[in-house]
Amino acid sequence: MPAPARPHIIRRALDFMVPPTCISCGVPVAGDEALCGSCWAATPFLAPPWCARLGRPFAFDLGEGALCPEAIATPPVYDRVRAACAYAGTGRDLVHSLKYADRPALARALGRWMARAGAELFADRPLVVPVPLHRGRLWARRFNQSALLAIAVARHTRSDLNLDALERLRRTGRQVGLSRKDRARNVRGAFRISQRGAVEVRGRRVVLVDDVITTGSTATACTHVLKRAGATSVDVLAFALAEADEPIGA
Repeated sequence: MPAPARPHIIRRALDFMVPPTCISCGVPVAGDEALCGSCWAATPFLAPPWCARLGRPFAFDLGEGALCPEAIATPPVYDRVRAACAYAGTGRDLVHSLKYADRPALARALGRWMARAGAELFADRPLVVPVPLHRGRLWARRFNQSALLAIAVARHTRSDLNLDALERLRRTGRQVGLSRKDRARNVRGAFRISQRGAVEVRGRRVVLVDDVITTGSTATACTHVLKRAGATSVDVLAFALAEADEPIGA
């Protein structure tokens, strides 16, 4: 009886027949779920030094715990924000491909980069919770991109996961093009804690996962609900952070 094929042999055979390609532009690359050199260079990845609260990059190191002017003037209700990249260049293209081009498999790579960028948020095994979609939009899109990212993040960080802790009560209008005030009004009262979420969130640190952070209105609305349900803290982890491509102080 022949010995079963080993996984690495199968993988090599598959790579030979169907070579891996860049997840952004489609040119051949060396490994799965990777970017080519050009797309990697066009992706504005974020790294310290950054604002301890809002995760916005600094042009130079201001010391541990340094805050940007926005975090000092209007502190957010959530505790920290971390993101893998700025919402620009290839980073924006990848978000659009995940959400609007029916490419849910992208969440595996994006979630891996998010886990790396937000490593400090997972020191004591928090509960990972995605921003929910309204069931109407979920039916139309067939998947919640934030839930797919949360699954990938929880797997890479070995954290607990609750995909249904939050529920969206009503279908809000799209946030794109709205002012900060209108964004906040759009999501006010749009979320609630689920029965299971109420049990699992109480007394836990929560990492709220979304694809993009813009003004923070959605994260703020979700954080209010999570903290009222007893979460001890709420950190926000996204793949992309809007208006984060220019370092503060540059």
